[in-house]
Amino acid sequence: MGFLAMASPIGKFLNEKLGLGAKHALYREDGRWYQNLERFPGVFFDRKGYLLFETVEEYERCAQLRRGTKLNVTGGISNIIGYLPDGRIESFLTSL
Repeated sequence: MGFLAMASPIGKFLNEKLGLGAKHALYREDGRWYQNLERFPGVFFDRKGYLLFETVEEYERCAQLRRGTKLNVTGGISNIIGYLPDGRIESFLTSL
């Protein structure tokens, strides 16, 4: 699989397939760089799982997120408490 760095189309697709109900869903294959979440609940996906933030307060309290123009996640979202591995994601991505 090539390096995918798409926000809206893939994030929205995964959010719908998994039935998460997030208002803002972003995807990054390596889980390290994202746009900032603007609507909540919000979710970050990588190729193996996701990290859901129910509220803006929960999102803002997450110390592993380095906010700037873009959001850097040191070590990737898979290293943050609350990350949920989901093997269905890779299957869904191969169907695109």
